Amino acid sequence: MTAVPRRLHYAWVIAGVTFLTLLATAGVRSAPGVLIIPLEKEFGWSRTTISAAISINILLYGLIGPFAAALMNWLGIRKTILISLATVATGVSLTIFMKEPWQLMLLWGVIVGAGTGMTALVLAATIVNRWFTLHRGLVLGVLTASTATGQLIFLPVMASTVEHFGWRQAVLLIAGALMLAIPLVAIFLRDRPADLGLLPYGATVAPPVAPVAKTNPAVEAVRCLFDGFRSRDFWLLAGSFFICGASTNGLVGTHLIPACVDQGIPEVTAAGLLALMGIFDLAGTTASGWLSDRLDNRILLCWYYALRGLSLIALPFVLADASWGLTLFAVFYGLDWIATVPPTIRLTADTLGRDRAGIMFGWIVAAHQCGASLATFAAGALRTWSGSYERAFLTSGALCLIAAAIVLQIGRSKRMTESLTEPEVAGGSLALEPQA
Repeated sequence: MTAVPRRLHYAWVIAGVTFLTLLATAGVRSAPGVLIIPLEKEFGWSRTTISAAISINILLYGLIGPFAAALMNWLGIRKTILISLATVATGVSLTIFMKEPWQLMLLWGVIVGAGTGMTALVLAATIVNRWFTLHRGLVLGVLTASTATGQLIFLPVMASTVEHFGWRQAVLLIAGALMLAIPLVAIFLRDRPADLGLLPYGATVAPPVAPVAKTNPAVEAVRCLFDGFRSRDFWLLAGSFFICGASTNGLVGTHLIPACVDQGIPEVTAAGLLALMGIFDLAGTTASGWLSDRLDNRILLCWYYALRGLSLIALPFVLADASWGLTLFAVFYGLDWIATVPPTIRLTADTLGRDRAGIMFGWIVAAHQCGASLATFAAGALRTWSGSYERAFLTSGALCLIAAAIVLQIGRSKRMTESLTEPEVAGGSLALEPQA
């Protein structure tokens, strides 16, 4: 008897569409590092002014996240993402007409920041929790790595486009990629497996049917925030992710290219370094997702933050030398760039509840972006004041070492309570769902 081949579960189609959507928005997220120098040259704006607009963008990207997660529960994932992509494409396209700093603040800061916030990391968390029972960590790692893949694809192309054709053409390139993602989302994305008569991938019984949210999404998001305020684990997760944001897209993602230019390294070469980080970030984040299915997520985060802190402390010395050490930094830092996301999402669901994990993680991402926003502005201001990024890199490295100690405390009260009532989980990790 010939075996009938199993059909591809539609969850993988959903994951693919989500990956491409996040890939397109990654072009927007990686653009500021390429645009700072051209905007300085054309308009004469200070680095502090440009950093302020990017800071607004990063802050809104985080603050919109929890409301976007609640909006997905209320309006649906597909409609929410279509609104997001249309908003971002419009805001990005209009930046080619700007002449004044306030227009940069409005378009790139407010409109693009709010639009990208609707496709923030909460999208990946929501998709995975709805569509997958098995391999959640692995899929989270791949979806999170879309940022790295987008960086890999867009940064060298944008830098080359800016060099040969100007920054406006580079901006239109990003807008075009966003417009291409809209029909993919409209045609293929679905909100839940039940919409197609399916179970989540790996599930053997149907999960409880979640009622359509009737509460105003803003009210629900704020309610979750106040619940989080009463949780020690929420503060630990948010605090460590605040430092994560301050050390990644807020600092290195925004200011590494200008820091390289300060040392006489060409902008295209510097963009290539960020793209190299993207290559290794894709591998590192995917591996982190795989490891988060199997190892204690607190220990993983401790290692990630400690190694990141040491690399940032070394960066000023590597930049001054401008030799092979900078390439080594790009490889090492790339492996660690977004590796913190899969363990953080897992710990959020385990400690704060899977039913509201999307919104709770949205607030934790908001803390991440507050850290990134502060680091973006502070690093630009320090550069304007002192003429160097050294203090910014060293401070961020020290904060990462503090985060390495903080994450070990996550879930401690829960583990102490469980140890009094039942045998300890092997390895001391938080209980996770069975894996295939």
